Amino acid sequence: MTLRLLVLLTALFSACGAGQSQQDEAKETPQSMINPEPEPSGSAVVNENGKKIYDQYCVVCHMADGQGVPNAFPPLTQTEYVNGDADRLIGIVLNGLSGEIEVKGQVYNGVMVAHNFLNDQEVADVITYVRSSFGNDASAVTVDQVAAIRAAAE
Repeated sequence: MTLRLLVLLTALFSACGAGQSQQDEAKETPQSMINPEPEPSGSAVVNENGKKIYDQYCVVCHMADGQGVPNAFPPLTQTEYVNGDADRLIGIVLNGLSGEIEVKGQVYNGVMVAHNFLNDQEVADVITYVRSSFGNDASAVTVDQVAAIRAAAE
């Protein structure tokens, strides 16, 4: 039986005088069990965690809107690096990147430091956040994908 049905039946028996113990049980049922708050979806939790990580480590260079800084830090908005091969992006986050790259027709020659201090879940969350934000619509990244890329680099 569902919790709501159980509570409803308990209240019905109580109202009909089915006994004091059912009345006490109905009184002790917390409101949160009768009308529980909906749990956020898994992707909402990942995006929330990913956004927190992005705001802590990425926003300084790539900006809050993912537009980056012209001539310094590349954008994350609808780029082949973000929407393309997830393994390549995982590698960049874990191992960093230096030297010339071309993003959306502009050449950047800077350094992105390795973020290999983040655990696999954090890397998966932040990359999933980026791949689903700033106008991007790419697939989520899993912890297993991150672990495999990390292991291959060791």
